[in-house]
Amino acid sequence: MNIFLYLLTVVIWGTTWIAIKFQLGVVPAPVSIAYRFWIAAAVLFLFLLATRRQVWPPRQAWRYLLAQGIALFCCNFLCFYYASQWVPSGLVAVVFSTAPIWNAVNLRLFMGRPIRREVLVGSLLGLSGIALLFLPQMQGHWNDHGMLLGLGLSLLGTVCFSTGNLLSSRMQALGLTPLLTNTWAMLIGSTIVGGGAWLLGMPFTLDASPRYLGALFYLAVPGSVIAFTAYLVLVGRIGPDRAAYSTVLFPVVALSVSTVLEGYHWTLPAFGGVALVLGGNLLAFRKPAAAAAPGIRTASSCR
Repeated sequence: MNIFLYLLTVVIWGTTWIAIKFQLGVVPAPVSIAYRFWIAAAVLFLFLLATRRQVWPPRQAWRYLLAQGIALFCCNFLCFYYASQWVPSGLVAVVFSTAPIWNAVNLRLFMGRPIRREVLVGSLLGLSGIALLFLPQMQGHWNDHGMLLGLGLSLLGTVCFSTGNLLSSRMQALGLTPLLTNTWAMLIGSTIVGGGAWLLGMPFTLDASPRYLGALFYLAVPGSVIAFTAYLVLVGRIGPDRAAYSTVLFPVVALSVSTVLEGYHWTLPAFGGVALVLGGNLLAFRKPAAAAAPGIRTASSCR
């Protein structure tokens, strides 16, 4: 089951970068984000009601839901949508792929969990491979202030994503399912984004083109309802650091899509980069020794 959830997350989220790119233009970014998660939250609410699952969270969960909504479904996406104005989508994916390192560091800082050597080495191998894949995109941009701002926003968005991971892990330790917490966190995050857009006078227009509407549906249902639920279930099963390593593979999937839709040309360094990414992925995803298992279970439950 872990492998299935892992691959499902990689395939869906690896293709959402091109869908986000399709949304840029007519509709302001915060409005597109609000549309996306309002739709996703509505779908999740209907599913919870249809399956007679718990719909109302307990009182002790609301502070975590508010924090997750702000971090994961508000700030995270605002950073990446605006970063995409200055940074090529592949490079945004590269920065996002540092999530495993941020998760491991945050677990160490806030929960006292030691950083496993396999996770750290695997992440570094994967990031080295991605550097081989995307370093040419930085040629001539090191002194570009817009590019540097985009990189900073991408990094901030990744930190917000990592924070949302830890909050989800904490709520799962309270016995709450990702289906329930995602529903409310998405509603909270999208309402904050939408309210901010309204206060700033941004128009709530809708691009009726098939390209925009198709991207909106893909991002709202597969990209949000399915992928976020699968990913956060994975966080609860194997821990935030190992689950987040799936983000290292996103740029590889994005490159495959770019090869078909944007004419990306593969080079020898690119093939070497893919080999490093896959090797690092196998290392980080390897099961820890039996003696370490109790510590991992404790960390996953955020005790």
